[in-house]
Amino acid sequence: MLSPETLAAAESLVRDLAASGLRVVTVESCTGGLLSAALTAVPGSSDVFECGYVTYSNDAKTALVNVPRELIMHQGAVSEGVAQAMAQGAFRLAKVDIAVSITGVAGPGGGTEAKPVGLVHFGAINRAGLLLLEHRIFPGDRATVRDASVAFALDLVRRLMPG
Repeated sequence: MLSPETLAAAESLVRDLAASGLRVVTVESCTGGLLSAALTAVPGSSDVFECGYVTYSNDAKTALVNVPRELIMHQGAVSEGVAQAMAQGAFRLAKVDIAVSITGVAGPGGGTEAKPVGLVHFGAINRAGLLLLEHRIFPGDRATVRDASVAFALDLVRRLMPG
């Protein structure tokens, strides 16, 4: 389900997180746990991976990582605000060094003119308080969008590492 390149990026990231003594939490919607799977596919990932939340539904986003229901109603689940709230909620709950979130429209259905298939929002935060909020529109089918989302999230975590 994940490309060899994405799995290699996960392996490199786990190695570098371990060398830095850092721990990470993931909170995923459209990737359905693929980011967590990529990280935990690496031997030794237990040294760096705290936990992963799969918050596929709006109710799960609220119940598991405290995304305000009103925020979802006003901005939609696929939005910068929800990606930020997901990352911040998981960060507070897991008490780790870095949290990363993914929420998007993987397709093939579910897209709109304002939120097309392939639109994915990301949030990431570290212990120093640095917050990254980004979005991308990935072309391709569902598997391609999900793989590209995992690869991008791995890069966000790397960008939040000190040094």
